[in-house]
Amino acid sequence: MPTPESGAHDERVLLLAPTGRDAQMIAGVLGEAGVSAEACGDIHDFCRQMSEGAGAAFITEEALDAAALQCLVDALGEQPPWSDFPLVVLTSGGGDAPPNLSVLKTLAAAGNVTLIERPTRVITLVSALHASLRARRRQYEVREHLLAQRRTEEERALLLAEAEAANRTKDEFLATMSHELRTPMTAILGWAQLLRSQTLSAADYERALEIVERNAQAQKKLIDDLLDISRIITGKLRLDVRPVDLASVVTATVDALRPTAEAKGIRLQSLLDTQAGPVSGDPDRLQQVVWNLLSNAIKFTPKGGRVQVRLERVNSHVEIIVSDSGKGISAEFLPHVFDRFRQADGTSTRRHGGLGLGLSIVRQLVELHGGTVGVESAGENQGATFVVQLPVMVTSRQPDAVGVLPRRHPTAGGDDLSFDCPPSLEGLHVLIVDDEPDTRRLLRTVLERCGTEVTTAASAAEALASFTQSKPDIIISDIGMPGEDGYELIGKLRAAEAGSGERTPAIALTAYARVEDRVRALNAGFQVHVPKPIEPVELLAVVASLAGRTGNG
Repeated sequence: MPTPESGAHDERVLLLAPTGRDAQMIAGVLGEAGVSAEACGDIHDFCRQMSEGAGAAFITEEALDAAALQCLVDALGEQPPWSDFPLVVLTSGGGDAPPNLSVLKTLAAAGNVTLIERPTRVITLVSALHASLRARRRQYEVREHLLAQRRTEEERALLLAEAEAANRTKDEFLATMSHELRTPMTAILGWAQLLRSQTLSAADYERALEIVERNAQAQKKLIDDLLDISRIITGKLRLDVRPVDLASVVTATVDALRPTAEAKGIRLQSLLDTQAGPVSGDPDRLQQVVWNLLSNAIKFTPKGGRVQVRLERVNSHVEIIVSDSGKGISAEFLPHVFDRFRQADGTSTRRHGGLGLGLSIVRQLVELHGGTVGVESAGENQGATFVVQLPVMVTSRQPDAVGVLPRRHPTAGGDDLSFDCPPSLEGLHVLIVDDEPDTRRLLRTVLERCGTEVTTAASAAEALASFTQSKPDIIISDIGMPGEDGYELIGKLRAAEAGSGERTPAIALTAYARVEDRVRALNAGFQVHVPKPIEPVELLAVVASLAGRTGNG
């Protein structure tokens, strides 16, 4: 049955007469007049139905003894604030049967009462009930307005709470990001100053270089994660899709992370179904998925623990299952594991670093491949299990036709590359344009080691002057510079060359690494867009290729 707060427009007229036969007769008369009426068996049934919801009530004075009157007054008093329940009472008339004034006075004080004296015409009774129902409809409108206002206030409060939670999450993330970026930078700057002092022993010198490089790689990984999240949020992440043998992807990742696991005393196991079949995807991004899951498991597993990765075919999809015996996930945090910027421990005393982006990136990458990822954990200190499901590629190609990935992190630099100069770079004139002195000095050192003649400029104005005095063979320019940026510089250089039929090859070497940044650089007049940081050997290869000084040139 509906209640007065349920939102239903109950327009029944409840009837209560001394005898059930009288009530049935009145209900029939009202029904013929278009009024929906329902006879009640006794005063308790009448009060119950009135409390549950009705349009109005019609009651004869004779039905109201002392107990019935009290029941009716109590029911009227329990009506919600918006309700002024209409009650039509048929009273006695004439000298032989005077009305019970005390009863009528009590009812009038308790609610909205309309008195009709006997004898009365049916049309009078029907008119009174229609007026009562019209008043009831207006009450329903008031109720709906109040309910809508309450819902609006609740929604506003909910939105405010969500906004406050989002702001807290953002503030916590910014604080964490500042900490995570400054931590490796502290090691880099500190050891760089010690190197500059030239007081280190040979062993400490090598150790310092190792620490600087390791921390720079750690900072580069943080920046790569931030860029990935930015691309995902803006819908700019692109996949290089081709058939991928997941067994090769998992094997390469396990081999790369095994030294880290062994250093912590963690058993890293892999159980792979080499016949699971290829999937359609980007091998670098799929390796990033496995890398993030495995490195996360190793991070949160204590010494002597176990991390296991399984690859198996299940019906029409392939599953990658990463389980560990580590810290586990609390029931409260479990629904938020894949949320962006969320971490189970975001305090300044947390034991594990990171930006809280890895698992969010995993979910986004998996979903971009048409798959799903889930997590299970029995609770804290009970370990966790992540399950990635990817659809099997329908193809006739054999797994051995799918390329094997290099055994490295998908965003890592080429730290295994040797510093070999490309052939025939001697005599090549390169103009380097960058407002950062350290970057200019690094690029100059790398290029001059291979016999290249180098001119440097700290601004677009200096670069234009140098270009006019001695035309270089190659231009390497930063994009973000004070005054005039790299886009304006290349525009002026191309304008200066207009009509000569010449076009000096130009490389945009920049920290602006988004897809739209690359497109803008190429459209502005650069031949190549190279994101910072760049490995020296890669820079030499790009310069040699653009200058036509390769081994085949």
